[in-house]
Amino acid sequence: MLTLADIEQIFSRRGGEQYSGEPVTQLEHALQSALQAESEGADDELVTAALLHDLGHLLHDLGATPTLQGVDDLHQYRALPFLRGLFTTGVTDAIRLHVDAKRYLCATHPGYHDALSADSKRSLLLQGGVFTEDQAQAFIGQPGAIQAVRVRIWDDLAKEEGLPTPPLSHFLKRARRCAIHQ
Repeated sequence: MLTLADIEQIFSRRGGEQYSGEPVTQLEHALQSALQAESEGADDELVTAALLHDLGHLLHDLGATPTLQGVDDLHQYRALPFLRGLFTTGVTDAIRLHVDAKRYLCATHPGYHDALSADSKRSLLLQGGVFTEDQAQAFIGQPGAIQAVRVRIWDDLAKEEGLPTPPLSHFLKRARRCAIHQ
């Protein structure tokens, strides 16, 4: 299990890396996602899920832009063993399901797919593609799916070069409030 101090160290060590195919770093993307959640009045669990939804990218190194190599890095699952025990399923389910939320949104929201970045479109294919109608219905019925859709929308908006955000410490305070163990 990771601690909040461990998470801070991971962002300190690897947060400056480019977010694959986007004009922001990993840390900027995380902070912008959390800011989007906070701006919409999300609770501490959902803000924390938005902050940490892509932590799995930082827990292994597959090089720059794995999708260009035809690799699905399964990042939505990589962080879960490290976050279970630290956070409730209110945080971890939104992280676990945020990739499938993209598949859901592509199936249910006209124009959503077209608005995705090139890297997000590549990863969508590697992640199983757009859900069928039945898959979309099964997905949205799962616990945490609605929250994962919100995280996914914030994820899409969190790619703005130079956007000012509060520092990591601001969002880690919110994470501390919803942590099971600190």
